[in-house]
Amino acid sequence: MTDLHPTIAAVTERIVQRSAPRRQKYLDLIRRGRDAGTNRDQLSCGNLAHGFAAAEEDKGVIRSGGAMNIGIVTSYNDMLSAHQPYGRYPEAIKIAAREVGATAQVAGGVPAMCDGVTQGQAGMDLSLFSRDTIALATAVSLSHAMFEGVLLLGICDKIVPGLLIGALRFGHLPTILVPGGPMPSGLANKEKVRIRQLYAEGKVGKAELLEAEAASYHGAGTCTFYGTANSNQMMMEIMGLHMPNAAFVNPGTKLRGELTRAATHRVAAIGWDGDDYRPLGECVDEKAIVNAIIGLLATGGSTNHAIHLPAIARAAGITIDWTDFAELSDVIPLLARVYPNGAGDVNNFQAAGGMAWIITQLLDNGLLHRDIKTVARADLTDYGKEPTLDNDALVWKDAPDQSRDLTMLRPVSDPFSADGGMRLLSGNLGRCIIKVSAVDPARWTIEAPARVFHNQDDVLKAFKAGALEQDVIVVVRFQGPRANGMPELHKLTPALGVLQDRGFKVALLTDGRMSGASGKVPAAIHLSPEALGGGPIGKLRDGDIVRVCARTGVVEALVDAPEWAAREAPVPPPPPYDTGRELFALFRHHSDLAEEGASPILAAMEAEI
Repeated sequence: MTDLHPTIAAVTERIVQRSAPRRQKYLDLIRRGRDAGTNRDQLSCGNLAHGFAAAEEDKGVIRSGGAMNIGIVTSYNDMLSAHQPYGRYPEAIKIAAREVGATAQVAGGVPAMCDGVTQGQAGMDLSLFSRDTIALATAVSLSHAMFEGVLLLGICDKIVPGLLIGALRFGHLPTILVPGGPMPSGLANKEKVRIRQLYAEGKVGKAELLEAEAASYHGAGTCTFYGTANSNQMMMEIMGLHMPNAAFVNPGTKLRGELTRAATHRVAAIGWDGDDYRPLGECVDEKAIVNAIIGLLATGGSTNHAIHLPAIARAAGITIDWTDFAELSDVIPLLARVYPNGAGDVNNFQAAGGMAWIITQLLDNGLLHRDIKTVARADLTDYGKEPTLDNDALVWKDAPDQSRDLTMLRPVSDPFSADGGMRLLSGNLGRCIIKVSAVDPARWTIEAPARVFHNQDDVLKAFKAGALEQDVIVVVRFQGPRANGMPELHKLTPALGVLQDRGFKVALLTDGRMSGASGKVPAAIHLSPEALGGGPIGKLRDGDIVRVCARTGVVEALVDAPEWAAREAPVPPPPPYDTGRELFALFRHHSDLAEEGASPILAAMEAEI
């Protein structure tokens, strides 16, 4: 067995030491939850009767208190493709629970919004804080003290982080995340990008664009590109919070159903009354969080997790920062190229070997913590296996010895890149991150005049007017969590891609987010501190020369120091009022920095623990 890489060991130990006081307080909190109040033994007869009044055939078992009652927290809605399959999960879970003498109830539902629907629209201003809303809704769902185990039904961008943050407050409960799987592949990604850029140039109309988009997003399941939703599923695998290799099995298949059944049986087996108790708060420890970062780097995953992972970690009493990401990125090779980093989608990734291949490669080369407490088995080893059906029975087999498609997956000995492609940038503009997995190395350094905007619509107007036909750093500020909820700026991708294809040196610099599917255009994002409140991005003026360099880790305005120091921040633009944005004013006003998780609720929670 290969020893753990010394950098991984050192970063993990630093996180352990940094987090020690807060982590101990968290562990004490969840132990109190187990022993003193958040379980059915503490309920009065009236409380309990309310809890099982509508339980029908499960009423007697719940009433007796002699078996685990599993709380289901679901993100089901039938507008969004990723969540539509969850509509039938509760009944299937109840049947599976009865098979092992347990019961299950839907504890509650959480909102599930889609960045794909709201991208570039007013609703996107609610997107990031929907995560914290989901966390609060999860906590409300589990507050009834009726449950000894939890199944979390969620997939997409903010839903999985929100479910985890909320469930970690009830970290004494064994908890398994249950995915729904990706939709089958549709229109080829290269063709989709081509049509989008033609539309941005005015060379095709809206009818042609809609036809291409409908051929891409065409059925039930997650979108098939490797954005935040599918990065979520990767992380739950590599943290050991799924049944092994459950992430990328298509909806509506027999195998998908058997994996859900297995998750139900397993959560019933790891309760506190047995000899294999696996509470969520102990499974999500420092090593599991480091594994999540490593998985993100090894697969070229979503930049959004540079915000979500610090928030998830904080909910478990663990403190990480972007320096941890950067140091791990230096030693983690890029083993996967999934669109937008490559041509194939997550279905191609799964067919090539998927997470079983990735986990086996990393474990065998000392690049992953093996000794974590997973929900499924003793350690992470079994997550290097593939599920299959043998006479309709679910079994796991070893991962393939070789990648089935070297354009999708490569071994550690011959990676796509020697490092993970996520870099920390710092300088007189603050701290930010850049993902270069899909960026041509010739474009890792961009030095060009700035064009400064306060919203993405003005960028697109300038593009259509021909005002960006030059080497340019497009600066979009007042996009941070406190300013407007930190929307993604994915709407800019086609236009910036067109400029780059025309031969210009182009980069995006923003205190907002880019899509989890950010691709070939260099994007220095999550710049902190944000413009609202005096962040130095507010000092930039049109024409300032800005340098963004992923090689040296620099983001800076090349302005004489005295002039830079004398500049004052501009007056922020007035906030828009639409789509319920104003209801989230409290969240905006109390949000942390992006590097800390951009959360309005975690700092207050920590103060009370």
